[in-house]
Amino acid sequence: MIRRPSNLSVRPLAAAALLALAIAAAGCSPSGGKAEAAAAASPPPDPMQITADEALMKRLRIEGVSTQSVTEMIRVAGRLDVNEYRTSRVGSPIEGRIVDIEVQLGERVRQGQTLAEVSSPELAQAQLDYLRATSRRQLLASAVERARALLDADVIGSVEVQRRQNEYDVAIAERRAAADRLVSLGMSRKRLDQLEATGQIQSKTSINASIGGTVIERNVTRGQAINTADTAFVVSDLDHLWALAEVPEQHARFVRPGQKVQVEIPALGSLRVEGKVAFVADVVTPATRTVRVGVDLDNPQRLLKPSMLMTMLVQGPTRPAQVVPADAVVRDGDRDFVFLEIGENSFRMTPVDLGVEHEGRRTLVKPLPDEARVVADGAFHLNNMRIQRNVGR
Repeated sequence: MIRRPSNLSVRPLAAAALLALAIAAAGCSPSGGKAEAAAAASPPPDPMQITADEALMKRLRIEGVSTQSVTEMIRVAGRLDVNEYRTSRVGSPIEGRIVDIEVQLGERVRQGQTLAEVSSPELAQAQLDYLRATSRRQLLASAVERARALLDADVIGSVEVQRRQNEYDVAIAERRAAADRLVSLGMSRKRLDQLEATGQIQSKTSINASIGGTVIERNVTRGQAINTADTAFVVSDLDHLWALAEVPEQHARFVRPGQKVQVEIPALGSLRVEGKVAFVADVVTPATRTVRVGVDLDNPQRLLKPSMLMTMLVQGPTRPAQVVPADAVVRDGDRDFVFLEIGENSFRMTPVDLGVEHEGRRTLVKPLPDEARVVADGAFHLNNMRIQRNVGR
């Protein structure tokens, strides 16, 4: 009878066999396996850290961060507009109908130039009143002369002479009033003299430019009825514009009339032009808590156009700030960086928040440690080396 071994005797033998196999496997594994395991366990290199070779180190200049007094530049968005002191809104001096337009939109005109002709029955009636007043004055002048002659002949008394003199004085005043009305209706003194000399009534008057400049608005057409409250044309001197901005009330104290400021025009490739503050509003706009500021800009080449967007640059307070050379800054993605020295020939690319540039240096919004040293020259080459190293991995 064959007896099977019990479970208690089989288990120790199986465990021993498994242990022997594990020892054998460990003894037969190559030594390279330990290196691979160690490599797998080590962290990957920091992509922001770079060690420069000797050749590159010769091209780098390293210096510590410094602190200097800088003037904060306040940037205020706004727009360009016409200079209201050099702009005229021209209307008709009389109610009537436009019968002719002699200028086009965008045309340059001189002061006094005729812009349009207006026909008006009111003008004809006013000329008729003037001719009547002129005729009455002449008639009464003759009557005064005759009365004085009769007084000398002792035919009439002095009371009658005085009455006729009074009537003559009233006629002079009436004629003067009629003439002034015609002038207010747009008739020149020259045409007034012609009317008196010829007696020919003309029912048309002209709308004339009150200043020289460019026609930037034309609000009438031929045949259109117009009254004295309507603006027919807008003429502006575009050689001089305004830059208008709403400056926050806490910054308004840094702006004063006559101060020179710079204006940046994004539409012209961020072109910067210098102007002089023309006015600073005396009141704060309650809804926006801002103060309106206007800057005079010379525009001889007509590059600047009314309604263009702009940014007004105003010098703010002066304060101490940490600065780095502008050449120390490298751009990666949408952020700015500098390389900080962290050891011998070793550097780390560190993000920074930058303020304004002043004399070739950029201010740091968030300061670096006082003992920090940055790559002042050669940061571009160091960054290229870092990029190539990371790409190769």
